[in-house]
Amino acid sequence: MSESTSITTTLIPEKERLTYIEKTFGMVFPLRIEPFIYSVARHISEDYNGGYWHYHSLSNGGFWMHPESGEPFDVISDNGYTGSMQPEAFGITCCLYSYSNLSFYENKQLSDLCTQHYHLLRDFVPKLSQAGQISAVCD
Repeated sequence: MSESTSITTTLIPEKERLTYIEKTFGMVFPLRIEPFIYSVARHISEDYNGGYWHYHSLSNGGFWMHPESGEPFDVISDNGYTGSMQPEAFGITCCLYSYSNLSFYENKQLSDLCTQHYHLLRDFVPKLSQAGQISAVCD
């Protein structure tokens, strides 16, 4: 059994979100990471127009979020990928894309944190039904 199959995800309850984010990311999340994720969402899908996002923790220490939506998102990536993604896969894609880009940021603390979270989330992806689409957008 691969390590990725043992990674589980848990929805972070509304009342615990701020405490979780502060402990996991500190102030860099609301100032840099979260806005970047929203920007990526707008960039790769014309269907995204804001709204509430659900936060999830991973049993390996990772974090991801996805927009609350009952509809899939049509995605067009800079690398040429086009397709439709369920909200959870879309959110994971936006997080991976953001973590990857921010891992090159000049601030070493932010860079290291995003590198770590990129790998933690990437380890979770292979077990997902839309793993191929997520990888196609991010690779």
